[in-house]
Amino acid sequence: MKVFINKRIPKTGIKMLEEAGLEITVPEKENLSYEEWLSYCKNTDVILSIGSEFKYDKNFFESCPNVKAIALYSVGFDHVDIKEATQRNIPVGNTPDVLSKATSDVAFLLMQAVARRASYNFQKVKDDNWGTFDPLDALGQELYGKTLGIFGLGRIGYEMAEKSKKAFGMNIIYHNRHHNKEAEQELGAVYVSFEELIKNSDVLSVHANFTSDHKELFNYSLFEQMKPDAIFINTARGGFHNQKDLYQALVDKKIWGAGLDVTNPEPMSADDPILGLSSVCILPHIGSATVEARNGMARLAAGNIIAFSKNEKMPHCANPDVYSHHSS
Repeated sequence: MKVFINKRIPKTGIKMLEEAGLEITVPEKENLSYEEWLSYCKNTDVILSIGSEFKYDKNFFESCPNVKAIALYSVGFDHVDIKEATQRNIPVGNTPDVLSKATSDVAFLLMQAVARRASYNFQKVKDDNWGTFDPLDALGQELYGKTLGIFGLGRIGYEMAEKSKKAFGMNIIYHNRHHNKEAEQELGAVYVSFEELIKNSDVLSVHANFTSDHKELFNYSLFEQMKPDAIFINTARGGFHNQKDLYQALVDKKIWGAGLDVTNPEPMSADDPILGLSSVCILPHIGSATVEARNGMARLAAGNIIAFSKNEKMPHCANPDVYSHHSS
């Protein structure tokens, strides 16, 4: 069985695939054009897919009839037409849980970096611009006892809530499709309507799975309804927020600060005016960028492929319906 891997991944995953006797192709070239990528995909059975720049849509599946399974090197699968894959009996694997701690660490880091204007102050040091002591210059805010609102309280959101509760005694409110009983019992999290989440959060952190319904959900009119000293954190997907609106809301003092590990567009432009604001911290999508998380992702992705190669169910499958669909 042929496996195409579009970028380098940790050796632990490669070793597993090799030991399972699979034939692996990893291109020498790092960033393939769409046409180059597609030509590799056409000649493979399984794709281990890194990054989300290329879409697995109807057009892709029609162009690559040999592809029998896709293993994503990510939790998110918004770049895959899951319905189309399921109809074609193509299982799509992902890598949940293994990066929950690492990604929530980044959300927690951004919350503190924004609250204390860390990026802005670090830049002052780099620019040799400490200035003289000014008791009122660029003051931050403390997080103790504040309310953390979580949009999408799954594993990553839970980790973020738990850290915030333990470190700062923050009160947790959340909005989800379903109640999270564990968070309610363990963290005293309170389920609220989306409107209440927007109005009552001192820090609003986005952790939901992105769907087309969420496209630029966080826009100017929503930021206007937030507290004027609120902090907006997004480590999920850049598509959740309208970045021009976010900038304007910050300039107009509708909200206080923003911490992003995902941007819209991504990558964003280095001359985006939002980078000039003192209460903003932006990172280049490093949520899962730890040795531990990336090794774990490689193991899960390889495990999904190996299971598929043995005609077994993928242990972590984004479209489990494919199996009931397959047997019917």
